[in-house]
Amino acid sequence: MDWLSRLFEMMPVRGRLDLRCSYGAPWRIEQGPGEANEIPYHAVLVGSAMLENPAGGRPLQLKAGDIALLPSNPRHVMHDGSGAAPLKARNRASLNFTISENPGSDQRLDLLCGHFAIAPPHDRLLRHYLPPILIVSAGARAGQPDTAEQLAGLVALMRVETTDDHLGGRAMLNALSTAMFTLVLRLASEAGNAPRGLLALAGHPRLAPVVGAMFNEPARPWTLPEFAQLANMSRATLARQFQEKLGRSPSDLLTDIRMTLAANELRKSPISTGAVAEAVGYLSEAAFQRAFKSHMGITPAQWRKEAQNPATIDDLELAETTEAMPGADDV
Repeated sequence: MDWLSRLFEMMPVRGRLDLRCSYGAPWRIEQGPGEANEIPYHAVLVGSAMLENPAGGRPLQLKAGDIALLPSNPRHVMHDGSGAAPLKARNRASLNFTISENPGSDQRLDLLCGHFAIAPPHDRLLRHYLPPILIVSAGARAGQPDTAEQLAGLVALMRVETTDDHLGGRAMLNALSTAMFTLVLRLASEAGNAPRGLLALAGHPRLAPVVGAMFNEPARPWTLPEFAQLANMSRATLARQFQEKLGRSPSDLLTDIRMTLAANELRKSPISTGAVAEAVGYLSEAAFQRAFKSHMGITPAQWRKEAQNPATIDDLELAETTEAMPGADDV
């Protein structure tokens, strides 16, 4: 299985369309932050928009065909760029979606707004490996037309679904939103200038096999020399590439994958902690217990208990440090 499919198998993502905006200039949108496990998105159908950079710096211009994800889930502002006081917008609810519109007639904006929800605590892991803002452009362009065309077609279908209340419209829009997340990440990883994080790592032709190996065989007692051989690099070069592109070591990524799988397995009450430890690559249950608590902030037993209460899980804080894995001391 490819790494992205495996990632979504480990941490399912559910998309939802929240709003279709139809504005004439001047207009302004203020959103967020959403729920802790949400990643907002905006897809520009017609017109253009200025997205204020939540981290500061110059605003980012979005044009028709652009899709923006904000994995850091910040409060964010979008506007027409005129600086004029915005016209008052009103919301109009339909059966399957909501339309927000204003009385303006100049420089029309047609925008889809929604979010992706990831089950805790996987949302924190995913955000950690994605950039604070991710923008891709849908539509054919030289060098990589296939995924861009697929994404443009998907957005066009969403646009059709929001022209009226169709039977099954909400289910369609949410399913298309979920598929959009996958296509956005695929397109971003194919770009030659993929943003720093997991996408840059997986988009590197020599590092991609290492990422795939981690996701597909996380329980294997990997060593740094084995990863270096997969990448056809020296150990020092591999470690440097991981730090430059991901900001973390191969060991850190492998541990995150193992702990994500362990958290999922611990939800299955009949499975013993020892069996979970072995399934994710630990030879010692005690070592697994220590690593899990260091990584998740609570013991496997506590996690299993809290897993019955999603609201409590959402309040848990992940520890910043991780421990070395048995059988992979050289990673």
